[in-house]
Amino acid sequence: VQLQASGGGLVQAGGSLRLSCAASGSIFSINYMGWYRQAPGKEREFVAFITSGGITNYADSVKGRFTISTNNAKNTVYLQMTSLKPEDTAVYYCAVADGAFTWGQGTQVTVSS
Repeated sequence: VQLQASGGGLVQAGGSLRLSCAASGSIFSINYMGWYRQAPGKEREFVAFITSGGITNYADSVKGRFTISTNNAKNTVYLQMTSLKPEDTAVYYCAVADGAFTWGQGTQVTVSS
């Protein structure tokens, strides 16, 4: 599986961004798609996931502000981010699981105050 993330950028606090991550290759067995982030000087942390059955889960820090979803083909995962805060600034990584865990390249999100 190969992953291509996009959609990061610079936004003011209170603004919105949508991240996308397209999966290609052997995607038929993917049962988990998620987003993680890593801020400067911090460890990578979980943000949200969605399973092939549509179950979602969010980190407490983003609940009510971020929404994870997939397209109908379930080969692209999105992260709609609203009410962004400066502390959301990080490199965001998508990841999928199909028995093995695969990371995408990161996309930078910067939220200015």
